Amino acid sequence: PAPGDVLIPAPSDAQVLFDGKDLAQWCRKDGSPAAWTVENGDMVVKAKSGNIQTKRNFGDCQLHIEWCTPENVSDTGQLRSNSGVFMQGRYEVQILDNYGNETYANGQAGSIYKQYAPLVNATKAPGQWNVYHIIYTAPRFNADGSLLSAAQITVLQNGVLVQNNTTINPARLVRNACSSRPHGDAPIMLQDHGNAVRFRNIWIREL
Repeated sequence: PAPGDVLIPAPSDAQVLFDGKDLAQWCRKDGSPAAWTVENGDMVVKAKSGNIQTKRNFGDCQLHIEWCTPENVSDTGQLRSNSGVFMQGRYEVQILDNYGNETYANGQAGSIYKQYAPLVNATKAPGQWNVYHIIYTAPRFNADGSLLSAAQITVLQNGVLVQNNTTINPARLVRNACSSRPHGDAPIMLQDHGNAVRFRNIWIREL
C-alpha cells in the first residue's frame, strides 16, 4: 500500500502523543482540557473550541503525524479543510485540502506557512490519510537574545520530500509577532481553523 494507507508504528524510543484512545497528552493554551473529540480512533477538530497543544514542551525532534480531510468537499482555497502543525507553538507546517484546490503557493499543504511553498503538491484526495514526517531543529539564541541560528525543518508528505532542510525566518511569521524573541522548548500545537480535520497516530522522538 502507498504511504498513509496503513498506520506507521512508533519506534520503541518515541513518545506517543495520540494513539486513538484519548487526549491525555493534549490541552488548551491555558492548560484546560482539550475540547476536540475522539471518534473511531481519530482525533477530530471541534470547530471554534480553540487550538490544542501538547502538555509537554519540545525542541529538536522527529515528529510523525497523520491527517485526513473530510471526504465531502465544501469551500475552496484556504477555507477548504484548513489546519496546521506548529512546531514550538510558532512555526507552522500548513495542513489544507490541496487536491485539485488552488491557493497561493506558500499557503499549500506542506508549506511553511506564508514563507516557503512545498517542493511538490503531494496531497491525497479528500477522505484519504496524509502523513507528515517532520525533522525539526529548534533555533538557537545568543546570550544577548539575538538569533544565533534559525529553526530548520525537513518535511516528507506521504513519503515525498516537500521541505528540504528549510530555514524558517522568524521575522516573517504571520502569527505570534514576538516569536523572533528568544525562547526555549515549547509545545507542539494543532490548529482549530473551523474545519473537521482528523488526526491519528501522532508520535515524537526528541533529538
